[in-house]
Amino acid sequence: MGCRYTRIRRYNEILAVFVKHGFGLLLERLGLLYDLRGEDKISEADIAPGEASAGRRLRLALEELGPTFVKLGQLLSMRQDILPPGVIEELKKLQDCVQPFPFTEVKALIEAEFGDNLGNIYREFDEEPVAAASISQVHRARLASGEQVAVKVQRPGVEKVIDLDLDILKKIARFVDRHTRLKDLYDFSGMIREFEKTIKDELDFTKEGENADAFRHNFSRYQGIRVPKVKWIYTTKRVLTMEYIEGIKVSDVKALEEAGIDGKRVAERLATCICNQIFRDGFFHADPHPGNIQVMPDGTIVFLDLGMVGRLNEFQKAIISKFLIGVVFRDSHLVVKSLVDMKAVTSQSRVRDFKKDIDDLIGKYLTMPMNEIKIEEVFREVFRIAFLNRVKIPREFTLLAKTLGTLQGLLEKLAPDLNALVIAEPIAKKLFYQSFFDRKMYGKMGKSLLNYRELLSEFPAALRNILDKMADEEFAVQFEMKDMDRLQRQLERLFNRVSFSIILLAVSIIIAGVLISSGLSAGTSGEMHIFNITVLKAGLALAAVIVVGLVISMIRSRH
Repeated sequence: MGCRYTRIRRYNEILAVFVKHGFGLLLERLGLLYDLRGEDKISEADIAPGEASAGRRLRLALEELGPTFVKLGQLLSMRQDILPPGVIEELKKLQDCVQPFPFTEVKALIEAEFGDNLGNIYREFDEEPVAAASISQVHRARLASGEQVAVKVQRPGVEKVIDLDLDILKKIARFVDRHTRLKDLYDFSGMIREFEKTIKDELDFTKEGENADAFRHNFSRYQGIRVPKVKWIYTTKRVLTMEYIEGIKVSDVKALEEAGIDGKRVAERLATCICNQIFRDGFFHADPHPGNIQVMPDGTIVFLDLGMVGRLNEFQKAIISKFLIGVVFRDSHLVVKSLVDMKAVTSQSRVRDFKKDIDDLIGKYLTMPMNEIKIEEVFREVFRIAFLNRVKIPREFTLLAKTLGTLQGLLEKLAPDLNALVIAEPIAKKLFYQSFFDRKMYGKMGKSLLNYRELLSEFPAALRNILDKMADEEFAVQFEMKDMDRLQRQLERLFNRVSFSIILLAVSIIIAGVLISSGLSAGTSGEMHIFNITVLKAGLALAAVIVVGLVISMIRSRH
């Protein structure tokens, strides 16, 4: 009973916050205000929108509702296919900065996780956090070995709050899907399931550690890229300990200049790194905002906070490469084909309409130099067209758009003349063409050849078996054709026409012979002349009958 009461109270609290920020009319139209109106007596004035923009009001509501909704807003900032640009820009400001929780709670949680006193786990531990977010905060510490580390500690009780909010969001999504027309455009229940998986992964710090290890392995051969090492002995589901790396925030251009770091070189390295993550590795940082990327004094780029990552299999990498190549070559067919292959478009009529609109979009970029095309604008336009044509954009495309859009924003600060699309183009082309000649393809061909060899080796025995059955009169082949009666009627009419034509041709030849004979025998006896005239009349009569029969047959065949 208590759990149900807690859920109802939180549900009403969520609705009340959205109503306060001017979304009451929307909630009322969706049919979500019934219970709350009955209990709290909301007036018409309460549900009227405020003067601030919808995007700003939405951002303020999400921030007020806490960690679940802040994370939801961050994910919604990727959905350019759902929300207008103004709202997207506001949601991008959700950088997850909140008031830190007390050190006493930090100490209690760490000691509960490791079953030991904090002083026995870390030699030193700074009480003041270096960063605080809605799910966790980070403290600087020192291990017994003297190594300096960063300790990420989960906010106490946050998991219970998130579980409660997820339960409410799933119920709201099911209600919207079942009782509104929006279900034809979007699968809200599916979106919440994806969101649940994403936020659950972020709550498990061991998964973030695994992401960091995988990312560091992918770039172990390259200079200038670094990911902090995970200290697994000091890591649990709610505590993550990594080496501490101090650097300059990548967006702090002034500090980079003062440190003598070439901003353009950093921008080129960052862009190349992220494009390789996407197109080569299929494993990329899905939230590369400035707070998660630092630059060391020697220009090395450090990636932090790998809780949110994107994953692409070989098929998805090839399709996304195809999409980008379609944009580069202004080929609407490739752009549409990539989305069709991703199962974003299902109806052929929608494919035609979608392709026509994409053609118009491509035409807009035909005369524009490559370095002036902004990849974020391209994605925004494609998503807008998709929305108008009721095309559902796959999650992988939205993550990609978010990552490349954030990258372009960083490049504009570091090197305004640098374009993410120009850097991504050769990488996408190379990997797209390599997909036709990679070892996996040769392996598949080799397996196919082995299968064919086995088939060929069995073919003589199978053929002998068929021949033996034919010799024993045990072999019978049956064919079944659709509309056999109709086909038979058509063949009969065809043969009748051919027969009529052949007879008519024969009669015509006879008549021609009679005419020639009459001409040659014009000076002979009268009996021969009478005979020729009689034959000619009979032939003409017969020909007339055949022509009439042929015409009647043609008329009947039309019915």
